[in-house]
Amino acid sequence: MGPICSTLSGLYGRRGWVTLGACAFLLFVLVPLGNLAVPEGSMFHISIYWVTLIGKIMCYAMVALAMDLIWGYCGILSLGHGLFFALGGYAMGMYLMRQIGREGQYKMDMPDFMVFLDWKEFPWQWWNSDQFWWAMLLTVAVPGLLAFVFGFFAFRSRIKGVYFSIITQALTYAAMLLFFRNETGFGGNNGFTDFKRILGIAITTAETRVALFTITAAALIGTLLMARYIVTSKLGRILAAIRDAESRVMFCGYNTVNYKLFIWTLSAVICGIAGALYVPQVGIINPGEMSPANSIEIAIWVAVGGRGTLVGAIVGAGAVNGAKSFFTQAAPEYWLYVLGFLFIIVTLFMPRGIVGLYAQLRDQWARRSAS
Repeated sequence: MGPICSTLSGLYGRRGWVTLGACAFLLFVLVPLGNLAVPEGSMFHISIYWVTLIGKIMCYAMVALAMDLIWGYCGILSLGHGLFFALGGYAMGMYLMRQIGREGQYKMDMPDFMVFLDWKEFPWQWWNSDQFWWAMLLTVAVPGLLAFVFGFFAFRSRIKGVYFSIITQALTYAAMLLFFRNETGFGGNNGFTDFKRILGIAITTAETRVALFTITAAALIGTLLMARYIVTSKLGRILAAIRDAESRVMFCGYNTVNYKLFIWTLSAVICGIAGALYVPQVGIINPGEMSPANSIEIAIWVAVGGRGTLVGAIVGAGAVNGAKSFFTQAAPEYWLYVLGFLFIIVTLFMPRGIVGLYAQLRDQWARRSAS
């Protein structure tokens, strides 16, 4: 058995790989065929609405995985991950706005909001924004650099616990207020929308939507495998030790700042990539994505699914956002009450989340069967 096979076999057991393969078959084969090959009148047809909705939830699942890496395995609760998600979205949004060209309302080369504000040239942050490779670089570099600088000073100052959470919440709130201002050059409160093309291809066609869906699915599975590799390695064991007793890890000779800074920056980069995949599928990005409430909701996804499990983060993101999609259509005024009630139930009766509850019931069933 080669080194790659031995590494992969160490990530999951037989049942885990079968489950992952079934999910991959569903996302890469059944959903695309259900949309592109099955006629619209058929009961097996999967509409563009569902392709977009599932794609959006997969982006959220990537963010939940990023949160689980730092909170579930390293004990760092961030209430500002919505900022990194939004920054990745804005990096992609600038490129998509440049792709509109002269098809905007004012028939000008500049985005409509710049023409409305009587701007004569692009601001400095829009430099090279018409290049896809530059957008991809910004998607990774901007959230990663911000997280690195912020984490460097925060972790070196031994800021932890609720104080760290409050500071991250203040950071995302300050960024939201900044992006709301028209003079920053990011569209103000309206943000970016009305996208036309990506890489010269119409963004609203079914083929493009399915392509974005499959790319998002690949990114989600890749993120899951990478996170699983980290938490099952020596690095993962050190992160868990930092979570449980950081002072003891320091006494053993480890520089905990470097480990925390690495996983914190990686988590931000994952959020940025998720944001870049989110924007072309949903069709809009605005400062509301940076609101502290969104970052708090990310933590709720992980708590509901099961902190420190990775799979629980995906399950929680899917369950909460699936319920949100239903309630915001059926009874939008009650959604926040439902979300609060759900969080209370999980905190009091399901501290290990949905995945933890499933594992507990499975173990009880196994013991009953053995006896």
